[in-house]
Amino acid sequence: MALKLKVDEWLFAAAVGLALFGVVMVYSASAALDPLHYVVRQSIWTGLGLVAMLGAMRINYEWLRSRIVVYGLLALALLLLLAVFAFPRINGAHRWIIIGGLSFQPSEISKLALVVAIARFLERRAGNEGAFWSTFAPCVGLTGVLAALVAAEPDLGTAMMLITACGAMLFAAGARIRHLALAAAPAIICLAGLLVLVPWRLQRLVTFLDPWAAPQDAGYQVVQSLIAVGSGGVDGAGFAAGKQKLFFLPFAHSDFIFAVISEELGFFGALVVLGLFGLFLWRGVRAVLGAPDRFSLLLSFGIVVLIVTQALFNISVVLSLVPTKGIPLPFISYGGSSLLTTLFSVGLLLNISQYAGTRGTMMRTAEAQRYRDHGRQWAVSVRRSLPFMSLLLTGALSVLASLRLF
Repeated sequence: MALKLKVDEWLFAAAVGLALFGVVMVYSASAALDPLHYVVRQSIWTGLGLVAMLGAMRINYEWLRSRIVVYGLLALALLLLLAVFAFPRINGAHRWIIIGGLSFQPSEISKLALVVAIARFLERRAGNEGAFWSTFAPCVGLTGVLAALVAAEPDLGTAMMLITACGAMLFAAGARIRHLALAAAPAIICLAGLLVLVPWRLQRLVTFLDPWAAPQDAGYQVVQSLIAVGSGGVDGAGFAAGKQKLFFLPFAHSDFIFAVISEELGFFGALVVLGLFGLFLWRGVRAVLGAPDRFSLLLSFGIVVLIVTQALFNISVVLSLVPTKGIPLPFISYGGSSLLTTLFSVGLLLNISQYAGTRGTMMRTAEAQRYRDHGRQWAVSVRRSLPFMSLLLTGALSVLASLRLF
Protein backbone atom coordinates (compact mmCIF):
# COMPACT_ATOMS: atom_id res chain seq x y z
CA MET A 1 0.00 0.00 0.00
CA ALA A 2 1.40 3.38 -1.02
CA LEU A 3 2.18 5.78 1.77
CA LYS A 4 0.37 9.09 1.95
CA LEU A 5 3.11 11.57 2.69
CA LYS A 6 2.43 15.19 3.57
CA VAL A 7 4.90 18.00 4.03
CA ASP A 8 4.77 19.80 7.37
CA GLU A 9 3.40 23.10 6.09
CA TRP A 10 4.12 24.97 9.33
CA LEU A 11 7.76 23.91 9.40
CA PHE A 12 8.10 24.75 5.71
CA ALA A 13 6.50 28.17 6.23
CA ALA A 14 8.74 28.98 9.21
CA ALA A 15 11.93 28.17 7.28
CA VAL A 16 10.91 29.96 4.08
CA GLY A 17 9.53 32.94 6.00
CA LEU A 18 12.76 33.38 7.97
CA ALA A 19 14.89 33.06 4.82
CA LEU A 20 12.87 35.62 2.85
CA PHE A 21 12.74 37.94 5.83
CA GLY A 22 16.53 37.62 5.95
CA VAL A 23 16.84 38.97 2.40
CA VAL A 24 14.76 42.01 3.33
CA MET A 25 16.74 42.72 6.50
CA VAL A 26 20.11 42.22 4.78
CA TYR A 27 19.06 44.92 2.32
CA SER A 28 18.13 47.28 5.13
CA ALA A 29 21.25 46.57 7.17
CA SER A 30 23.71 46.85 4.26
CA ALA A 31 22.18 49.60 2.11
CA ALA A 32 24.52 52.22 3.60
CA LEU A 33 27.54 50.13 2.58
CA ASP A 34 26.31 49.13 -0.88
CA PRO A 35 22.63 49.31 -1.96
CA LEU A 36 22.77 46.19 -4.15
CA HIS A 37 25.92 44.14 -3.54
CA TYR A 38 24.87 42.29 -0.39
CA VAL A 39 21.16 41.94 -1.10
CA VAL A 40 21.75 40.57 -4.62
CA ARG A 41 24.16 37.95 -3.29
CA GLN A 42 21.84 37.06 -0.43
CA SER A 43 18.94 36.73 -2.88
CA ILE A 44 20.95 34.37 -5.09
CA TRP A 45 22.02 32.23 -2.13
CA THR A 46 18.46 32.18 -0.83
CA GLY A 47 17.22 30.95 -4.21
CA LEU A 48 19.90 28.25 -4.32
CA GLY A 49 19.14 27.31 -0.72
CA LEU A 50 15.42 26.95 -1.40
CA VAL A 51 16.18 24.75 -4.43
CA ALA A 52 18.48 22.64 -2.23
CA MET A 53 15.75 22.43 0.42
CA LEU A 54 13.16 21.29 -2.10
CA GLY A 55 15.64 18.74 -3.47
CA ALA A 56 16.35 17.38 0.02
CA MET A 57 12.60 17.05 0.59
CA ARG A 58 12.17 14.91 -2.50
CA ILE A 59 15.01 12.42 -2.09
CA ASN A 60 14.87 9.30 0.05
CA TYR A 61 16.70 10.33 3.22
CA GLU A 62 17.89 6.74 3.68
CA TRP A 63 20.62 7.29 1.09
CA LEU A 64 22.43 9.20 3.82
CA ARG A 65 22.89 5.84 5.55
CA SER A 66 25.22 4.78 2.74
CA ARG A 67 28.81 4.30 3.86
CA ILE A 68 30.00 6.11 0.74
CA VAL A 69 27.87 9.17 1.54
CA VAL A 70 28.86 9.29 5.22
CA TYR A 71 32.58 8.80 4.64
CA GLY A 72 32.45 11.07 1.61
CA LEU A 73 30.91 13.92 3.63
CA LEU A 74 33.44 13.46 6.43
CA ALA A 75 36.37 13.33 4.01
CA LEU A 76 35.14 16.46 2.22
CA ALA A 77 34.68 18.30 5.52
CA LEU A 78 38.15 17.35 6.78
CA LEU A 79 39.80 18.22 3.46
CA LEU A 80 38.15 21.63 3.29
CA LEU A 81 38.88 22.39 6.96
CA LEU A 82 42.56 21.76 6.24
CA ALA A 83 42.52 23.57 2.88
CA VAL A 84 41.13 26.74 4.45
CA PHE A 85 44.56 27.51 5.96
CA ALA A 86 46.02 27.84 2.46
CA PHE A 87 43.86 30.89 1.82
CA PRO A 88 44.52 34.39 3.16
CA ARG A 89 42.98 35.59 6.40
CA ILE A 90 39.80 37.66 6.30
CA ASN A 91 39.12 39.73 9.41
CA GLY A 92 41.98 37.92 11.08
CA ALA A 93 40.67 34.37 10.54
CA HIS A 94 41.12 31.47 8.09
CA ARG A 95 37.40 30.70 7.80
CA TRP A 96 36.78 31.07 4.09
CA ILE A 97 37.84 29.30 0.90
CA ILE A 98 37.79 31.80 -1.94
CA ILE A 99 37.52 30.63 -5.56
CA GLY A 100 37.05 33.38 -8.10
CA GLY A 101 34.40 35.70 -6.76
CA LEU A 102 32.81 33.06 -4.52
CA SER A 103 33.66 32.24 -0.93
CA PHE A 104 32.30 29.67 1.48
CA GLN A 105 32.97 28.39 4.99
CA PRO A 106 33.96 24.72 5.34
CA SER A 107 32.81 24.78 8.97
CA GLU A 108 29.20 24.82 7.75
CA ILE A 109 29.72 21.56 5.87
CA SER A 110 31.37 20.04 8.93
CA LYS A 111 28.17 20.56 10.98
CA LEU A 112 26.04 18.58 8.52
CA ALA A 113 28.72 15.91 8.07
CA LEU A 114 28.98 15.43 11.83
CA VAL A 115 25.25 14.95 12.55
CA VAL A 116 24.89 12.53 9.62
CA ALA A 117 27.91 10.47 10.70
CA ILE A 118 26.92 10.31 14.38
CA ALA A 119 23.28 9.44 13.54
CA ARG A 120 24.39 6.53 11.34
CA PHE A 121 27.00 5.32 13.82
CA LEU A 122 24.64 5.43 16.80
CA GLU A 123 21.97 3.61 14.82
CA ARG A 124 24.41 0.81 14.07
CA ARG A 125 25.41 0.70 17.72
CA ALA A 126 21.82 0.28 18.93
CA GLY A 127 21.88 -1.81 22.09
CA ASN A 128 25.44 -0.75 22.95
CA GLU A 129 24.89 2.92 23.73
CA GLY A 130 26.47 2.53 27.16
CA ALA A 131 29.75 1.15 25.81
CA PHE A 132 32.51 3.70 26.29
CA TRP A 133 35.26 2.57 23.92
CA SER A 134 33.15 1.12 21.10
CA THR A 135 30.35 3.74 21.02
CA PHE A 136 31.03 6.85 23.05
CA ALA A 137 34.75 7.38 22.36
CA PRO A 138 34.53 7.23 18.50
CA CYS A 139 31.79 9.90 18.47
CA VAL A 140 33.70 12.17 20.84
CA GLY A 141 36.96 11.58 18.96
CA LEU A 142 35.45 12.51 15.60
CA THR A 143 33.81 15.59 17.09
CA GLY A 144 37.08 16.56 18.78
CA VAL A 145 38.99 16.45 15.48
CA LEU A 146 36.42 18.56 13.61
CA ALA A 147 36.01 21.00 16.52
CA ALA A 148 39.80 21.41 16.88
CA LEU A 149 40.21 22.25 13.19
CA VAL A 150 37.35 24.76 13.35
CA ALA A 151 38.69 26.32 16.57
CA ALA A 152 42.10 26.71 14.92
CA GLU A 153 40.65 28.96 12.19
CA PRO A 154 39.80 30.47 14.77
CA ASP A 155 36.04 29.95 15.12
CA LEU A 156 35.32 28.92 18.69
CA GLY A 157 31.58 29.54 18.35
CA THR A 158 31.08 26.94 15.60
CA ALA A 159 33.37 24.52 17.43
CA MET A 160 31.08 24.83 20.45
CA MET A 161 28.06 24.14 18.22
CA LEU A 162 29.70 20.91 17.01
CA ILE A 163 30.37 19.79 20.56
CA THR A 164 26.82 20.68 21.63
CA ALA A 165 25.29 18.68 18.78
CA CYS A 166 27.44 15.64 19.56
CA GLY A 167 26.62 15.76 23.27
CA ALA A 168 22.90 16.18 22.63
CA MET A 169 22.77 13.28 20.16
CA LEU A 170 24.73 10.98 22.48
CA PHE A 171 22.41 11.88 25.35
CA ALA A 172 19.30 11.25 23.22
CA ALA A 173 20.71 7.92 22.03
CA GLY A 174 21.16 6.66 25.57
CA ALA A 175 24.79 7.37 26.46
CA ARG A 176 25.64 7.15 30.15
CA ILE A 177 25.63 10.39 32.09
CA ARG A 178 28.99 9.63 33.68
CA HIS A 179 30.54 9.26 30.21
CA LEU A 180 29.14 12.62 29.18
CA ALA A 181 30.45 14.16 32.39
CA LEU A 182 33.84 12.55 31.79
CA ALA A 183 34.03 14.12 28.34
CA ALA A 184 32.66 17.47 29.55
CA ALA A 185 35.44 17.96 32.10
CA PRO A 186 38.37 18.20 29.63
CA ALA A 187 36.17 20.12 27.18
CA ILE A 188 35.47 22.76 29.82
CA ILE A 189 39.17 22.92 30.73
CA CYS A 190 40.11 23.40 27.05
CA LEU A 191 37.43 26.06 26.64
CA ALA A 192 38.66 27.90 29.73
CA GLY A 193 42.21 27.72 28.40
CA LEU A 194 41.18 29.11 25.02
CA LEU A 195 39.36 31.96 26.75
CA VAL A 196 41.94 32.84 29.39
CA LEU A 197 45.25 32.14 27.63
CA VAL A 198 44.39 33.94 24.37
CA PRO A 199 44.67 37.70 25.08
CA TRP A 200 41.96 38.96 22.75
CA ARG A 201 39.48 36.32 23.97
CA LEU A 202 40.27 37.24 27.57
CA GLN A 203 39.64 40.88 26.67
CA ARG A 204 36.24 39.92 25.24
CA LEU A 205 35.39 38.09 28.44
CA VAL A 206 36.38 41.06 30.60
CA THR A 207 34.46 43.42 28.31
CA PHE A 208 31.37 41.22 28.56
CA LEU A 209 31.32 41.75 32.34
CA ASP A 210 31.21 45.55 31.89
CA PRO A 211 31.03 46.71 28.25
CA TRP A 212 30.27 50.30 29.31
CA ALA A 213 33.70 50.58 30.94
CA ALA A 214 35.24 50.94 27.47
CA PRO A 215 32.41 52.09 25.16
CA GLN A 216 34.80 53.47 22.52
CA ASP A 217 37.30 50.60 22.67
CA ALA A 218 36.83 46.93 23.59
CA GLY A 219 33.16 47.34 24.45
CA TYR A 220 32.27 49.32 21.34
CA GLN A 221 30.45 46.58 19.41
CA VAL A 222 28.41 45.38 22.39
CA VAL A 223 27.50 48.93 23.42
CA GLN A 224 26.38 49.83 19.89
CA SER A 225 24.32 46.64 19.74
CA LEU A 226 22.58 47.44 23.03
CA ILE A 227 21.94 51.02 21.90
CA ALA A 228 20.31 49.68 18.73
CA VAL A 229 18.15 47.23 20.69
CA GLY A 230 17.13 49.83 23.24
CA SER A 231 16.42 52.48 20.60
CA GLY A 232 13.79 50.32 18.93
CA GLY A 233 11.31 50.61 21.75
CA VAL A 234 7.99 48.88 21.30
CA ASP A 235 7.22 49.55 17.65
CA GLY A 236 10.67 50.44 16.26
CA ALA A 237 12.07 53.30 14.25
CA GLY A 238 10.62 51.93 11.01
CA PHE A 239 12.00 49.71 8.26
CA ALA A 240 15.34 51.01 6.91
CA ALA A 241 15.18 53.93 9.36
CA GLY A 242 17.69 52.57 11.87
CA LYS A 243 20.66 54.75 12.77
CA GLN A 244 23.14 52.35 14.37
CA LYS A 245 23.79 50.48 11.12
CA LEU A 246 25.09 53.75 9.62
CA PHE A 247 28.76 53.01 10.36
CA PHE A 248 28.21 52.68 14.11
CA LEU A 249 27.38 48.97 14.52
CA PRO A 250 30.01 46.64 12.98
CA PHE A 251 28.76 43.59 11.04
CA ALA A 252 25.20 44.89 11.13
CA HIS A 253 24.21 42.77 8.12
CA SER A 254 25.73 39.54 9.44
CA ASP A 255 26.36 38.61 13.06
CA PHE A 256 24.46 41.57 14.57
CA ILE A 257 21.48 41.68 12.25
CA PHE A 258 19.11 40.97 15.17
CA ALA A 259 20.12 44.36 16.60
CA VAL A 260 19.00 46.01 13.34
CA ILE A 261 15.71 44.09 13.49
CA SER A 262 15.18 45.23 17.07
CA GLU A 263 15.92 48.87 16.28
CA GLU A 264 13.82 49.13 13.13
CA LEU A 265 10.92 46.82 13.97
CA GLY A 266 10.97 47.19 17.73
CA PHE A 267 9.83 44.74 20.36
CA PHE A 268 7.02 43.41 18.19
CA GLY A 269 9.35 42.76 15.26
CA ALA A 270 11.84 40.95 17.48
CA LEU A 271 8.95 39.00 18.99
CA VAL A 272 7.82 37.86 15.52
CA VAL A 273 11.33 36.60 14.75
CA LEU A 274 11.48 34.74 18.07
CA GLY A 275 8.01 33.38 17.37
CA LEU A 276 9.13 31.99 14.01
CA PHE A 277 12.09 30.27 15.64
CA GLY A 278 9.71 28.99 18.32
CA LEU A 279 7.44 27.63 15.56
CA PHE A 280 10.47 26.01 13.94
CA LEU A 281 11.42 24.42 17.27
CA TRP A 282 7.89 23.13 17.89
CA ARG A 283 7.50 21.57 14.46
CA GLY A 284 11.08 20.31 14.59
CA VAL A 285 10.34 18.52 17.88
CA ARG A 286 7.25 17.05 16.25
CA ALA A 287 9.36 15.74 13.37
CA VAL A 288 11.85 14.23 15.81
CA LEU A 289 9.20 12.45 17.88
CA GLY A 290 7.44 11.19 14.75
CA ALA A 291 10.62 9.95 13.04
CA PRO A 292 10.09 6.49 11.51
CA ASP A 293 13.40 4.97 12.67
CA ARG A 294 16.37 5.51 14.92
CA PHE A 295 18.62 7.01 12.24
CA SER A 296 16.07 9.62 11.16
CA LEU A 297 15.24 10.47 14.78
CA LEU A 298 18.87 11.17 15.68
CA LEU A 299 19.53 13.01 12.40
CA SER A 300 16.49 15.28 12.76
CA PHE A 301 17.32 15.82 16.44
CA GLY A 302 20.86 16.91 15.56
CA ILE A 303 19.59 19.33 12.90
CA VAL A 304 17.06 20.94 15.27
CA VAL A 305 19.66 21.25 18.04
CA LEU A 306 22.20 22.90 15.70
CA ILE A 307 19.80 25.47 14.26
CA VAL A 308 17.95 26.40 17.46
CA THR A 309 21.07 26.50 19.63
CA GLN A 310 22.87 28.70 17.12
CA ALA A 311 19.88 31.08 16.96
CA LEU A 312 19.74 31.34 20.76
CA PHE A 313 23.49 31.92 20.94
CA ASN A 314 23.45 34.66 18.30
CA ILE A 315 20.55 36.50 19.94
CA SER A 316 22.21 36.17 23.33
CA VAL A 317 25.38 37.76 21.93
CA VAL A 318 23.39 40.68 20.52
CA LEU A 319 21.70 41.18 23.91
CA SER A 320 25.03 40.83 25.75
CA LEU A 321 23.87 37.74 27.63
CA VAL A 322 27.04 35.89 26.60
CA PRO A 323 30.48 37.14 25.51
CA THR A 324 30.75 38.42 21.95
CA LYS A 325 31.36 35.68 19.39
CA GLY A 326 31.00 35.83 15.65
CA ILE A 327 28.26 33.37 14.74
CA PRO A 328 25.42 34.08 12.27
CA LEU A 329 21.70 34.08 12.97
CA PRO A 330 20.34 31.09 10.99
CA PHE A 331 18.30 31.94 7.88
CA ILE A 332 18.66 35.70 8.39
CA SER A 333 22.32 36.78 8.63
CA TYR A 334 24.23 37.54 5.43
CA GLY A 335 26.27 34.56 4.29
CA GLY A 336 25.82 32.05 1.48
CA SER A 337 27.43 28.92 2.90
CA SER A 338 25.51 29.15 6.18
CA LEU A 339 22.19 29.80 4.44
CA LEU A 340 22.65 27.06 1.84
CA THR A 341 23.64 24.43 4.40
CA THR A 342 20.88 25.43 6.81
CA LEU A 343 18.14 25.26 4.18
CA PHE A 344 19.42 21.92 2.88
CA SER A 345 19.36 20.58 6.46
CA VAL A 346 15.80 21.86 6.88
CA GLY A 347 14.91 20.02 3.67
CA LEU A 348 16.12 16.79 5.30
CA LEU A 349 14.06 17.62 8.39
CA LEU A 350 10.98 18.22 6.23
CA ASN A 351 11.70 14.96 4.41
CA ILE A 352 11.72 13.02 7.67
CA SER A 353 8.62 14.83 8.96
CA GLN A 354 6.62 13.41 6.05
CA TYR A 355 6.92 9.93 7.53
CA ALA A 356 5.41 10.77 10.94
CA GLY A 357 3.07 7.98 11.95
CA THR A 358 4.29 5.57 9.25
CA ARG A 359 6.59 3.43 11.42
CA GLY A 360 6.46 -0.15 10.33
CA THR A 361 4.33 0.64 7.25
CA MET A 362 7.25 2.04 5.31
CA MET A 363 9.74 -0.68 6.21
CA ARG A 364 10.44 -3.96 4.47
CA THR A 365 10.07 -7.17 6.51
CA ALA A 366 13.75 -7.41 7.45
CA GLU A 367 13.86 -3.74 8.38
CA ALA A 368 10.70 -4.07 10.43
CA GLN A 369 12.21 -7.00 12.31
CA ARG A 370 15.35 -5.00 13.03
CA TYR A 371 13.19 -2.12 14.20
CA ARG A 372 11.30 -4.40 16.59
CA ASP A 373 14.60 -5.74 17.90
CA HIS A 374 15.75 -2.24 18.76
CA GLY A 375 12.39 -0.78 19.71
CA ARG A 376 13.47 -0.26 23.28
CA GLN A 377 16.51 1.79 22.23
CA TRP A 378 14.34 3.95 19.95
CA ALA A 379 11.94 4.57 22.83
CA VAL A 380 14.89 5.54 25.01
CA SER A 381 15.96 8.04 22.35
CA VAL A 382 12.51 9.62 22.35
CA ARG A 383 12.31 9.86 26.12
CA ARG A 384 15.82 11.24 26.47
CA SER A 385 15.33 13.81 23.71
CA LEU A 386 12.36 15.35 25.49
CA PRO A 387 14.33 16.91 28.39
CA PHE A 388 16.85 18.42 25.99
CA MET A 389 14.10 19.84 23.83
CA SER A 390 12.52 21.25 26.99
CA LEU A 391 15.87 22.84 27.83
CA LEU A 392 16.01 24.49 24.40
CA LEU A 393 12.46 25.77 24.83
CA THR A 394 13.35 27.12 28.27
CA GLY A 395 16.34 28.88 26.70
CA ALA A 396 14.08 30.43 24.08
CA LEU A 397 11.71 31.69 26.75
CA SER A 398 14.66 33.08 28.71
CA VAL A 399 15.81 35.05 25.67
CA LEU A 400 12.27 36.32 25.23
CA ALA A 401 12.18 37.43 28.85
CA SER A 402 15.51 39.20 28.38
CA LEU A 403 13.87 41.52 25.86
CA ARG A 404 12.91 43.65 28.82
CA LEU A 405 15.90 45.65 27.56
CA PHE A 406 13.40 47.28 25.24
